[in-house]
Amino acid sequence: MIPALMPNYARIDLAFERGEGAYLFGSDGRRYLDFAAGIAVTALGHCHPHLVTKLKDQIDKVWHVSNLYRVPQQEELAQRLVDATFADTVFFCNSGAEANECGIKMIRRYHHDAGQPERNRLITIEGAFHGRTLATISAGGQSKYLEGFSPRVDGFDQVAWGNLNELRAAIGPHTAGIIVEPVQGEGGIRPASLEYLRQLRAIADEFGLLLMFDEIQCGVGRTGKLFAYEWAGIAPDVMAVAKGIGGGFPVGATLATERAAKGMKPGTHGTTFGGNPLAMTAANAVLDVLLEPGFLDGVDRIGRLLWRELLDLQARHPTVIQEVRGAGLMLGLKCGGVTNTDLQTAARAEGLITVTAGDNVVRLLPPLIIGEDHVAEAIASLDRAAAAITPPLQ
Repeated sequence: MIPALMPNYARIDLAFERGEGAYLFGSDGRRYLDFAAGIAVTALGHCHPHLVTKLKDQIDKVWHVSNLYRVPQQEELAQRLVDATFADTVFFCNSGAEANECGIKMIRRYHHDAGQPERNRLITIEGAFHGRTLATISAGGQSKYLEGFSPRVDGFDQVAWGNLNELRAAIGPHTAGIIVEPVQGEGGIRPASLEYLRQLRAIADEFGLLLMFDEIQCGVGRTGKLFAYEWAGIAPDVMAVAKGIGGGFPVGATLATERAAKGMKPGTHGTTFGGNPLAMTAANAVLDVLLEPGFLDGVDRIGRLLWRELLDLQARHPTVIQEVRGAGLMLGLKCGGVTNTDLQTAARAEGLITVTAGDNVVRLLPPLIIGEDHVAEAIASLDRAAAAITPPLQ
């Protein structure tokens, strides 16, 4: 008999009763250091005082009015994001998949309004993950997410990760744009080289394409800058944002230049819940903290410290940890000789919460508020976990 709660998750048998900062407190009576952050969502940790205060205040006022009316909190957040990024305009929604859907529609509409409706195909990258809707699983192209959901939504041409020659060869008269994650998350914490991102910008300009970055997981301070594209010194035309921007409240956003968004007029796209006063209050509160002088420098510093410590850990456990990858506080441990779930389970037994990814990788996605003591605690837990599952010598 099917349970009341639809069984489409292989859930770990653990529930959490409360959270505080970088810690979660389980129903098993234990305290856990949270290096998953709800899959890069709780950017400020749990129950951050500023976020709690702002949300409590808004709860007593108004929660939802719909986009039939002005939402001042939306206008404030949009202006702040425009001031802090490449974008000229922002659309708010509820999730990363929705943000990507909006971006895909925007790119098609751009060429339609330019008199080239046949330019409606996007080039995507092997290993990508752009969401769970029919269009976004088709854009991602991963067979494990597509199985059972045929036919695929047409309009996406996938090329190999990092292969510019293959990408150029895929461009044809129907190509409208390119969509890429500057750091792949679900695909196994694979950061694109900065030169690769720069070349994508040059190719898009050469062929009259729109360049879209999916920064749903790698954005909102996670790499040590507000958005990962900043490291490359270039900017996309369209960018999808979600996860950390709401600090745990469902918020998505599609950022765009005026040129890219020129076709988005009343009636072309919409949302019932997106951008409601509660969501916008949460996102504005997150941005308050992220934009404090020195905050992102601190994320970069702690990220580099964690990177160095993980390299030392790998040297001590080479049969368990094959490679360390990533950027900032979006890091991955590629396992060798054991499965990523083996290491995840062993780390949880040692009081550390992590999350798995493709390519046999364990993701480390801690809240951006962690300090040196948290790094030391995480490394000690991983050290014990790796020792516990080290394969015996043959």
